[in-house]
Amino acid sequence: MTLLEGKGLKMVFGDGAGEVVALAGVDLMLSRGETVAVVGASGAGKSTLLHILGGLERPTSGEVWLEGRSLYDMPDAQRTRLRNTALGFVYQFHHLLPEFTAEENVAMPLLIRRLPAGQARQQAAEMLAAVGLEARRSHTPAMLSGGERQRVAIARALVTQPSCVLADEPTGNLDRQTASRVFEVFLDRVRNQQCGLVVVTHDPELAQRCDRVISL
Repeated sequence: MTLLEGKGLKMVFGDGAGEVVALAGVDLMLSRGETVAVVGASGAGKSTLLHILGGLERPTSGEVWLEGRSLYDMPDAQRTRLRNTALGFVYQFHHLLPEFTAEENVAMPLLIRRLPAGQARQQAAEMLAAVGLEARRSHTPAMLSGGERQRVAIARALVTQPSCVLADEPTGNLDRQTASRVFEVFLDRVRNQQCGLVVVTHDPELAQRCDRVISL
């Protein structure tokens, strides 16, 4: 069963002499439980593709279906709700809220869903334990290493049990050894939850750990 599909995706910025074609007719299909790496030179449109697949940026032309629903044919409010329930995002920079603990950061998407605070914190604690950070629950981001902060960001993306995870250079800000360990935790959790993954990476070794590699 196809979980996420992009067909004929084209993205053009500017017009006339200043027109820049970021994507020129990209097709991509992702099944549940499948991991796909997107590689390519800087400026090839990898992040743009991820934003379009995640409902963050409307393409110039083409269509995206998530769980069988056309992402850009629905009202903005409905698309926002679908992103919260079906998608998890991980970025190169963790974007954790500095004044909150690791547990509070991970619980945030659940609180946005209006889950009771106690239940949200319990699920956040369980996800932090799953990524090896049970002892860091009460630490703020400033008290964590770069690899630990990124694992908190991964836990936050997965705590809602999304059907699809989109990751933009999730280990690009880490040294190679830490990146390898963090990526292994990431893949383990994605496969454990049987959600689909599209990950943008410049690292060919990390890309080869995925089921498929797509080059832009």
